[in-house]
Amino acid sequence: MSGATPNTPAAPNTPGTSHTPGTPRVLRAMNDRAALDLLLAHGPLSRTRIGKLTGLSKPTASQLLSRLEAAGLVEQTGTSEGRPGPNAQLYAVNSRAAHVAALDVTPERILAAVADITGATAGEFELPTGRGGEGAVRQVLTALDGAVKDAGLTRSEVHRVVIGTPGAFDPNTGRLRYASHLPGWHSAALLDELAAALPMPVEYENDVNLAAIAEQRLGAARDHQNFVLLWSQEGIGAALVIGGRLHRGWTGGAGELGFLPVPGTPLVRGVARQGSGGYQELAGAQAVPRLARELGLDVPDEPYARAAATLLARAAADEDGDPVLAELITGTGRRLATGLASVAAVLDPELIVLSGDVIAAGGEPLRAVIQAELAELAATRPRLVLGGVPHRPVLRGALESALADTRDEVFDTSR
Repeated sequence: MSGATPNTPAAPNTPGTSHTPGTPRVLRAMNDRAALDLLLAHGPLSRTRIGKLTGLSKPTASQLLSRLEAAGLVEQTGTSEGRPGPNAQLYAVNSRAAHVAALDVTPERILAAVADITGATAGEFELPTGRGGEGAVRQVLTALDGAVKDAGLTRSEVHRVVIGTPGAFDPNTGRLRYASHLPGWHSAALLDELAAALPMPVEYENDVNLAAIAEQRLGAARDHQNFVLLWSQEGIGAALVIGGRLHRGWTGGAGELGFLPVPGTPLVRGVARQGSGGYQELAGAQAVPRLARELGLDVPDEPYARAAATLLARAAADEDGDPVLAELITGTGRRLATGLASVAAVLDPELIVLSGDVIAAGGEPLRAVIQAELAELAATRPRLVLGGVPHRPVLRGALESALADTRDEVFDTSR
């Protein structure tokens, strides 16, 4: 599943400015940003340490810190201890310099979170939506305000919001596609209504793409420029990262693997109506309880995705060598590998990250089966790893996306 409104990176020089690379103002701004990034990465640092890490002289580092402190971007935060000589003043990024918000939308609930500019979560809120009633705009406002209140802020203090949904907002029409199961989100006027209701920039991204952003920034795909994230939860889909950038496709539908024709299932007919068949039927969450019943296992009386996770977690934790539970892992892994073989043949990724509650429940035993089966099916041999952001990866990815753009704006001292 890939898609949504692309986040266009800022150009090196914002239109309307006259900053020329190499001028003192631009060089100062570059040093400022380098220091701020170091403080984000390492935490509080002394002037001397910042100077060493940036290669700046002590006087220049002192001027830099004074400039950033006056701009409200850094603050003094105690002194170093435990070293010979006088204690050194420590500096840190001012967490109050800006705040961002993120929403993770599913048919059953909206998770909302607010983070400060350092990335620390300041507030959270969960809004159940399965009962219907409120429209999408009202639901967004209610969830956002709940997280903002929990953070001790007001709505106007949030710099940017990123909203993650299943499917994708087609950049050509503004309509949500590939997510007919998300009621109330398909109006052509929805994006305009949200823009009118919210005082800050709002961006939209596919939920699986956001999980990939979380893995790229914080998890298993760090330092990887070409990878695929395979997601299995209520739906099955993928995020595609090529040359370090998300590939969304013309309509935002790149990675909608649920529709992929695969052996063992009918071709998907009536795609616009979410027709059955394809990779979703073969290897999606609903396939796990079906396979378990065929093997004679008792299936929990739960929604299919939760039941799938429960069954796979039980099989992965089995230490008694139960052949039936082992076959559940093997059968699920082989089915997942069938679709991944097509992905590997087309994209030749360096890495495949396995994510989502269903795959995570199968853990290392499931990953090992998929890896072994893929070695038999695919000419290329991508390495498979489990996701490294197990807790709310979509929400975390939305926060990381919002933080990246906001830091580029707030940390730009050249203006």
